[in-house]
Amino acid sequence: MLVGIVGAPNKGKSTLFAALTLNDVKIADYPFTTIDPNFGVAYATTKCVDAELGVKCNARGSSCVDGTRMLPVNIVDVAGLVSGAHEGRGMGNQFLSDLAGADALMLVVDASGKTDSNGNQCSDCDPIDDVGVVEHELSAWIVDILKRHSGELSKSDDGVAALHLVLAGLKVDSKWISAAISKCSLTSNRISWTEQDMFAFATAILKESKPTMIVANKMDAEGSAERIERLRGSLGADKVAGCSAAIEFALRKATRQGVIDYKPGGTSFNIVNNSGLSAEAANALEYMGRFIAARGTGVQELLNGIVFVLSNSIVVYPVEDENRYTDHYGNVLPDAVLMRDGSTAYDLAMTVHTDIANSMLYAVDAKTKMRLPKDYVLKNNDVLRIVTAARHK
Repeated sequence: MLVGIVGAPNKGKSTLFAALTLNDVKIADYPFTTIDPNFGVAYATTKCVDAELGVKCNARGSSCVDGTRMLPVNIVDVAGLVSGAHEGRGMGNQFLSDLAGADALMLVVDASGKTDSNGNQCSDCDPIDDVGVVEHELSAWIVDILKRHSGELSKSDDGVAALHLVLAGLKVDSKWISAAISKCSLTSNRISWTEQDMFAFATAILKESKPTMIVANKMDAEGSAERIERLRGSLGADKVAGCSAAIEFALRKATRQGVIDYKPGGTSFNIVNNSGLSAEAANALEYMGRFIAARGTGVQELLNGIVFVLSNSIVVYPVEDENRYTDHYGNVLPDAVLMRDGSTAYDLAMTVHTDIANSMLYAVDAKTKMRLPKDYVLKNNDVLRIVTAARHK
């Protein structure tokens, strides 16, 4: 899974990226600090299935701590987006290309109200303006693609198939295209839509293929609570998540340096080594301790919300031995795979390896030992063995 961090310049996107991934990135208080995209890995968290099965897992590629499974999620932080980006203003064209493979988006706005929609300093700006600019530019990006391919779209009797070819680089599924066309009441035969039709379709297909959470960053700033509530009132409470990327980053960095013991998403931490700690640093830790005790930082909850709620993802555990829940080497529940809700056993096989999917016969539910067809719809915490022709016994 790939999540893109987007937003106008100077909203704290790179700080959020650093807080999620602990990658060293350039962070500064001016627009266009990020020019080339930053790539890293964050970890969504969920309760592991091992306790239910009465075993202890051997997580591969991540970890499982006290029954909490860490699920890797790829993160990309791209250049700030300004009005006219789809026409090349700012870092626009590069920004849009870097987002093509994203499965979901974090749209970061400044809850402190101290930066405008171009990333410049201001005294009391409304973060709702940032949302409008970014959403318009994303839709305009799709519209430009449609315009460039209008000739071939107008000649096809199967508009869904034609659109799927045109938008293939954006990880857009045919079923999402059909849904977007239906929602907009558009024709899919020899497409000759107006620009208004194209914008309606672009907005709909983005909602289907790249669900977006509005991230109200800097919630530790004075007046931020009121701005976050206004955002939720305008956009919906489930569409807006508050966070303090700066505090989360500071706490994770202090943990990595061995100063404190802090679990991402926690509401407290322990100081384990205060030798050499300056009075300023001690005061900062005291402030952050009080802050997270009252509110948390919101960063881990944000990531989990995007993965499991906004993107409707579930966790499935593929195994080779359905009796011991192991892989070929005897590792117990080594892999936990994020799948979109509604995916099938065949989709899981494709995620593991295309050769496995191509020779798949059926699946076995490791919990019940029942045989399942390829079109079986996956459930959260399923543990499945994929049976292929080569390994059929």
